[in-house]
Amino acid sequence: MTQIPLTPTVEPVRETTTAQFSSNVAARYLWALTRLCLGWTFLWPFLDKTFGLGHETTPAHAWINGGSPSMGFLSGATGPFAGLYQAIAGAGWVNWTFMLGLLGIALALLLGIGTRIAAVAGAILLVLMWSASLPPQDNIFMDNHIIYAIVLLGLAVVGAGNTLGLGRWWTQTSLVRRFPWLA
Repeated sequence: MTQIPLTPTVEPVRETTTAQFSSNVAARYLWALTRLCLGWTFLWPFLDKTFGLGHETTPAHAWINGGSPSMGFLSGATGPFAGLYQAIAGAGWVNWTFMLGLLGIALALLLGIGTRIAAVAGAILLVLMWSASLPPQDNIFMDNHIIYAIVLLGLAVVGAGNTLGLGRWWTQTSLVRRFPWLA
């Protein structure tokens, strides 16, 4: 015979504590700061390669002075894909795709809009850059390109554009409501 408990079983009410709230707020701001930092890591090479600011690109090799943004990195490609990358190094379509990609990803991350598409595009760009320098210098397969790619995808998953960015506004626009993949 089955016995019926004398007192009903009730799930305890789980209230959000101040510590949980503070932790959630801290996490949102940490992800937002990470988004802004990664946005800068994409914007800086665009600016340096375009204007030859002297960090990695001299003024004489700036894109606006006829230099090739992709020549230096791709012509030095190593590993199993070296031949492919070296063959396309300096091609006009490669330069334009690379530079527009850097700028688009950077602006999306810095503004907090289109973070999903920026995260995917940035992850693809980073994996391509990783594959042009195999094997990595410090590890048999892992390097900062792969780590940054994973972090970019994390930014999209947590909606990092909503904090310290225009993400909330962007997701409410009719364009994004019609095409949610632009969020």
